[in-house]
Amino acid sequence: MVATSIWQMLAEHPEFLAMLTIPPVTAFVTWLHVWMALKMLFYPIKFWGLRIPNFPFFGLPGLGWQGIVPRKAGKISGVIVDQTLSKLGSLEEFFQAMEPEQMAAFITDTVDKNLEPLIDEIMLEHSGALWGSLPYALKRRIYTQAHQELPDIMQSLVTDMTYHVEDLVDMRQMIVNKMESDRRLMVNMFLRVGQHEINFIWHISALIGLIFGIIQMFIFLVVPQHWTVPFFAAIWGLLTNWIAIWMVFNPVEPRFISYIKVFERCDGFPFIKLRLPHVAQFRFQGGFMKRQEEVSEVFAEIVVNDLVTLENIMNEMMYGDRSAQTRELMKSHLYQILESPVVRTTLRMGLGRREYGQLKNTIINKSITATMVPLRDPELNESRASKIFGLFRDRIRALSPYEFQNLLRPAFREDEMTLIVLGGLTGFLAGWLHLVLVFFPAVQ
Repeated sequence: MVATSIWQMLAEHPEFLAMLTIPPVTAFVTWLHVWMALKMLFYPIKFWGLRIPNFPFFGLPGLGWQGIVPRKAGKISGVIVDQTLSKLGSLEEFFQAMEPEQMAAFITDTVDKNLEPLIDEIMLEHSGALWGSLPYALKRRIYTQAHQELPDIMQSLVTDMTYHVEDLVDMRQMIVNKMESDRRLMVNMFLRVGQHEINFIWHISALIGLIFGIIQMFIFLVVPQHWTVPFFAAIWGLLTNWIAIWMVFNPVEPRFISYIKVFERCDGFPFIKLRLPHVAQFRFQGGFMKRQEEVSEVFAEIVVNDLVTLENIMNEMMYGDRSAQTRELMKSHLYQILESPVVRTTLRMGLGRREYGQLKNTIINKSITATMVPLRDPELNESRASKIFGLFRDRIRALSPYEFQNLLRPAFREDEMTLIVLGGLTGFLAGWLHLVLVFFPAVQ
C-alpha cells in the first residue's frame, strides 16, 4: 500500500525523529506568531520604546512599537466614517431622533435652578461695582425676566441647532477627534466588534500551521537539505497570516454550496446524530460578514454610547472648528433677554454702550459653559442613546456586505502587509531555531 510505503520511507530516514517534530512545531510556532501579530495590531496603546527624531520606519517616533490601530486611529476612524457611518444617515436625522424638545426642557430645568447665581457671576465679573450698587428690587426684576424668557429661548435655540446641526458639526471630524483623543476607545471598539474573528484567526492558524508542517515534512523527505527548514517556515509564516485574514473577509458576498447532509450537531454527547441523507446548503462567506446581525447590535451600542452621543455632538458644536457659527446662532437667541426694556435700560445706563457690548460676549461664554453642564449628564446621554440605538442597529444590518466589512476591515488593511511580513520573519527565526535545536543534534 502507498501509505505503508511512505511510512517505511519516513521511518528509514536518518533524521526520522527530527522530521516528526516539524508538524507540531510548525503548528505551535504559527499559533504563537499569529497571536503576537494580533497583539501588535492593537497594543501597546501608547508608543513604547526609545524616541528618535525623524525616525524613518513604519511612521513610528523611534525605535520601539505602538499598535497599528492606536497609531493610526485618526486615519482608520476617518475611513470608517467615510465608508460606513456616513451611509447610515445624516447627523440632523440622528439629532432629531434624540427628541430635541425633551433635551431643551432638561437643559432649561438644570440651568433655571442656577440662573440667579449665573447672572450674579456674570455681572460681578464684568462690573461688580454696578451690580453691587443696584437695589435688590431691580435685581429681582431682572431675575424674574430671565426666568420667564428662558424656556422659550432654550426651546427655540435647540430647535434652531437641530435644523442647522449639519452646518455646525462635522461628524467625520467629531469622530476622528474623539478617536485620536481616546485611542483606547478605538482599540476597544475593534476588539468588541471583531473579537470572534480575532480568535478565529488565532486558532485556525494552528491548524493551517499543522497542515503546512506535514507538507514541509514530506518536502524534507524529497529534498533532505537543512536550509529547507527555515526557508519553508518563513513561507508558511507568510501564507498563514494571509490565509487567516483572507478567510475572515472573503468571499464578501455569500455563495451557497449544495452537499449531502447525513448528520447534525447536538448539545450533548456524542455531539452529532445521524439523519436521513438530504440535500443541504453550506453558506460560504467571510466569517465577519456572516455575523452581520450580531455585530450590528454591538457596533450600534458603541456608536450611540461613545461616538455619536449628545455630549460629543454638542461639545463639537460649542468648541469645534465651527464654534464661531454656533456662537452667532446662540447670540440671536440669548440676546433676547438683554433686549427686554428693564434689562436693557438698567444695564446700558450703568455700563455705557461699549461695556454693554462686551457684556454680551461674556454672556455667550458663560451660557456655553452653563449649557454644557446638563449636556454631560450621564442619565440624559443614556436616554438619548436609547432613542437612536434601534435606528443605528437596523441600518447597520441593512448595509451591503461590501459596506459592512468596512467596520473591521480598515484595522487589518492599514498595515496588512506588515502583519504578513512579520509572520514570515518570525517563521524564519523559529525555523532556524528548530534547525539548531533539533536537526543539528540529530545529525551529530
